[in-house]
Amino acid sequence: MNEKTALITGVGRTAGIGAGIARALAADGWDLVLNYWQGYDERMPWGVQPEDVLTLTAELETAGARVWPLPADLADPSAVDRLFAHIAEEAGPLQAMVLSHCESVDSAILDTSLESFERHFAVNSRAAWQLIAAFARQATPDGGAVVALTSDHTAFNLPYGASKGALDRIVIAAARELGGQGISANVLNPGPVDTGWMDAGTRDHLAAQHPGGRLGTPADVAPTVAFLLSPGGRWVSGQLIKADGGFSS
Repeated sequence: MNEKTALITGVGRTAGIGAGIARALAADGWDLVLNYWQGYDERMPWGVQPEDVLTLTAELETAGARVWPLPADLADPSAVDRLFAHIAEEAGPLQAMVLSHCESVDSAILDTSLESFERHFAVNSRAAWQLIAAFARQATPDGGAVVALTSDHTAFNLPYGASKGALDRIVIAAARELGGQGISANVLNPGPVDTGWMDAGTRDHLAAQHPGGRLGTPADVAPTVAFLLSPGGRWVSGQLIKADGGFSS
């Protein structure tokens, strides 16, 4: 049995960063649990692509990975326990976890609703803590690796940016608190990656600011995640890493 199994959250669309990471990990020999929630996609401009999870699963299986697609609404406080119960039953212990899910609905200080604020923190912060804790409780003596995707977008995106800031602190705390279990934990900021959320004006504006003259893609982000999960990358821990092609420089 393969002893390299990773959970990737937020893998509902073939165009997403989570899907790009899944492809890279499958190429590295990982088996994969893919968490997704199409209820979120229903509220987003791109809408639900109902066949994407099946399409990606088939692609990854063709690449040699065993794949378990498992839906879970991470806004639900009980979802993580149910998700990990399914993982234990179907896939066995995890050796790695990539948190690429998010709630992201633009609003500013004066027009953010209480419901939106609380949902962002439930999904982006509370669920991240629950997932990391559940991962640590089921970890084998060899430990494991956690990578969470973050963002430095704050102004006019208040609940998203604030909840991602909380995520950063949770993951860095995990590196210190769980290091004795052999668990590394890092936060990765990929910069602007167009996975369907940008309009043409936003795309052109951000590309013009990028040193490389183009936006990042999921395939640009995935190799850094794969390295951090690898034996050679496990010594890196407790870091907030920018893998954005120099966008933030």
